[in-house]
Amino acid sequence: MAGVRLSVPAGRWLVFTTVLGSAMALLDSTVVNVALPRIGLDLGADLPVLQWTVNAYMLTLAGLILLGGALGDRFGRRRVFVVGVVWFALASLACGLAPNAGVLIAARAFQGIGGALLTPGSLALIQSVIHADDRARAIGLWSGFGGIGAAIGPFLGGWLVDGPGWRWVFFINVPLAAVCVPVALRHVPETRDPQPRGRFDVLGAVLGAAALALVTYALIAAPQKGASPVVVVPGVAGLALGAVFIVVERRLREPMLPLSIFASRQFSAVNVVTLCVYAAFGGFFFLSVLDLQVVVGYSALAAGTALLPTTTLMLLLSARSGELGKRIGPRIPLTVGPLLCAAGMLLMTRAGVGAVYWRDILPALLVLGLGMVVVVAPLTATVLASVDVARAGLASGVNNAAARAAGLVAVAALPLLAGMGPEAYRSADAFSSTFRRAMPICAGVLVLGAILAWCTVRSDALEQAGAEVGAEPERAGAAVPAEVAEGVARAAGPPCRPECAYHCGVSAPPLDPGERSPRT
Repeated sequence: MAGVRLSVPAGRWLVFTTVLGSAMALLDSTVVNVALPRIGLDLGADLPVLQWTVNAYMLTLAGLILLGGALGDRFGRRRVFVVGVVWFALASLACGLAPNAGVLIAARAFQGIGGALLTPGSLALIQSVIHADDRARAIGLWSGFGGIGAAIGPFLGGWLVDGPGWRWVFFINVPLAAVCVPVALRHVPETRDPQPRGRFDVLGAVLGAAALALVTYALIAAPQKGASPVVVVPGVAGLALGAVFIVVERRLREPMLPLSIFASRQFSAVNVVTLCVYAAFGGFFFLSVLDLQVVVGYSALAAGTALLPTTTLMLLLSARSGELGKRIGPRIPLTVGPLLCAAGMLLMTRAGVGAVYWRDILPALLVLGLGMVVVVAPLTATVLASVDVARAGLASGVNNAAARAAGLVAVAALPLLAGMGPEAYRSADAFSSTFRRAMPICAGVLVLGAILAWCTVRSDALEQAGAEVGAEPERAGAAVPAEVAEGVARAAGPPCRPECAYHCGVSAPPLDPGERSPRT
């Protein structure tokens, strides 16, 4: 098909519905944290339940997001996107109606499955439907509005928690879906890979998710159970399943995660940096919202509003940071950015009982926000520049999943490392002392990431092609399957550039297809 122009109603409707659908998942990644203290009080839950409220969603999302794009390839991108939106909305309804913590956690896991279907599908629809001449602008609109959604998430979450109640943090997704689905069915054409190949790597997805789930369970249970079989056996089993996952992915002809992509040393190095950066981000945003409410005494609305400087800076300055990275190379931004973030997290230890926002909290958030601005856009650009154009979508999907997995493990492990007991969040003094121990741990992980970036990332990484990757490019269907449909590949030449310039990469880097090659 020639493609739909952005100037016609069909093009504008498509962007509208993809923005609305992806905004559901983006909002959810930020608003739920603000509601955690109230959820705990209302359901009589301890800290492990709050950890699982966050991690159940991230677990299924991280484990299945690569598979979600491939399903759109085979069965139709609009169909899978709509299924994802409906699934997400129904799971959100179940979250809001949850009578106890067990039902809430299960519903959150199902919500993550919906997110794994709709998140890559929204961008894939733009890539496959919008005319090539308008595609960059459409992706810019998708990215920009998504960034706005992520930026207002904590404020909206706080307003809902203090107003109608925490359950409306989930209920709000239902009317969004009620608008999104009819528009998609009426105005968005169906597209799919005309030459689907191979089988779905369901085994790989199950093994990866199970490995993460078992390790997460062991980390969350350890403060209460200690080094008992209840903790050790799942932990060892999780690590063993992780090893089996690698073996299976290496042997399959069409794996969910083609390990040959890691033949690029630069790609592998940047993903290790990603693990460090997003582990620290995941731990920080989980604990800081609790600290602002439990220790400082803020309402949910005040706590959500207090965090706006970080996401606002990301939204306003990410594009300029990306341009700076192109001019000076990624090595310096990927080194300086984590160090600034580390400094911001250390400053956040001042957010104790009686803290004054302008004096004790805002400076920390501004420094952290500037560090995020410096690191996130060059990180995405370096990931894309490390591989062939045909693999850009896959590379972005892998990087996104790695970041989510890092945040998942951090939320599970950080309370254990900081010595937080199950009831710590109920006491201002107890939580304050453990929070002050947790922030230096996050800062240390960021410093490690900065050292790795300085030692491994090339200054000319954005000028080099992904020529290190000697294997034949495989399908990039994880996030942008349309590239495969066109049979586009290259072994050398200009590096792939990111198209998502405006974003708020708090929970994970944005999914980004990079530039598309001309048709052949």
